[in-house]
This record gives sequence, C-alpha cells and structure tokens, in this order.
Amino acid sequence: MKDFKTILFALDFSQSSDYAFQYALSLARKYQARLLIVHVINEPVDLRGFYVPHISFEKLEQEIEEGARKMMDKFCRDQLGDYGSYETFLLPGIPYDEIIKKAEEQSADLIIMGTHGRTGLDHVLFGSTAEKVVRKSTIPVMTIHYAE
Repeated sequence: MKDFKTILFALDFSQSSDYAFQYALSLARKYQARLLIVHVINEPVDLRGFYVPHISFEKLEQEIEEGARKMMDKFCRDQLGDYGSYETFLLPGIPYDEIIKKAEEQSADLIIMGTHGRTGLDHVLFGSTAEKVVRKSTIPVMTIHYAE
C-alpha cells in the first residue's frame, strides 16, 4: 500500500466530522503526513434582485467567513493537540467540487470525510457531499460513518 504524504480532511463542523477527524489525525500521525483541513462555505443564495432591507451582502459574506474562521481556529485548538504539520483552507463554493479541486491542487494522496448517513427524502433533498466526492474524485476517498 502507498504511503500517505498528504491527507485532505473535509470539515463541516458536524458531529460526524469531529468523529471522522480522529481517523484523519491518526493516519496523518502514522504516516507523518501533511494534513489539509478544508471547510467549504456554501455560496449564499443571491437575493440581490429582491427587496431585503438593511442587509449588505458583502457584509453578510464577510461575517459568514469570519464565523467560519473562528470555528476553524477553535476546531484546530481543540482537536490537533501537538500535531503541527497541517494547513487550513476556507473556500467558497460548492462543497464536493471545492474539496476535489483542493485535493488535486495540493496533490493529496487521500481524502477523508465524515458522512451523516441520511436516507430517503433527506438524502434526495440535501444530497450527499461525500457521495459526490466518492463518485467524482480520482483521488482515493475514505468515508467515516457516524452513528448516533
């Protein structure tokens, strides 16, 4: 089996993501790999054509990004311990697309992500980022199912 030099972990700040991160960190430690922690900020719905008082869309996007940065910083403080070989990325866009692009751009050897295990109507309505990454990525993907 190939050694993992770079592992990309897709973070959505959910319990399943926290759970899956333990696998990513364990593999990164074992292989002394560089760990890329990626969070994708879904681009907000564009309401500029509607009358929505007192909202500046640029300010809203900035606040969303600042909130995500604070969550990322807290996540790293709480989860990484003494592991220092990591980088974080906050990316706007469509989650599955940005995860794959960043993994390819950084020459990742493995993508790790948690799954929510949605089924039925939830799955139809919300789709599965993990499923799309698995189907479309040329890089191996490890999904970790979180069962409550």
